[in-house]
Amino acid sequence: MTDRTIDLDEHRGMAAQKATELRRLRVGVQADQAALKARQDALEKMLLTLPAAGWPEAVEKARYLLTLFAETPAADDPRRRRLIKRVLADFDRLLGDAPHSSGP
Repeated sequence: MTDRTIDLDEHRGMAAQKATELRRLRVGVQADQAALKARQDALEKMLLTLPAAGWPEAVEKARYLLTLFAETPAADDPRRRRLIKRVLADFDRLLGDAPHSSGP
């Protein structure tokens, strides 16, 4: 028995090493997507729980929905992109906030 770990990747051919790395990356991406979906579900549940207490909360809900819409093919139209950008800027201006980093 030895205390040294053996790096099995060193004993594989390049194709096998590449296949192993691709599998690892794919599994990592799937785990990240599952975690993101869980966080998104938690956020949406929280947004649905109570009506907005004021304009800032209502704007955050609208900002979230506009950001989701901006990721769809329907929002690929340049005019819609500009409109989304301007509405988000209006939210910032009207609420007196610093510009938010999320958005198209």
